[in-house]
Amino acid sequence: MKVTVIGEQIPQEEIDAYIEHSKQKYADKIIKELTIQVDGEFVDLKCEFENIPFERVRRITGYLVGSLDRFNDGKRAEVEDRVKHSV
Repeated sequence: MKVTVIGEQIPQEEIDAYIEHSKQKYADKIIKELTIQVDGEFVDLKCEFENIPFERVRRITGYLVGSLDRFNDGKRAEVEDRVKHSV
């Protein structure tokens, strides 16, 4: 994680405390960058997160699938022959 401190200098143990606080607050995300902006007694923390890849899941011919690579030739033919309805 990249950490940037803007404004006044602060001790490393305080920086470490802000890092730990951010990790606990956003435990379900991966923090790519943490910006600590210090203005006297006020501190603003800004986190930038890593993108989490996802796989698109669709319902095709009665099955929930992410891709067609596991379909046999018959199922692939069903997919090609199906009628797509527009709303």
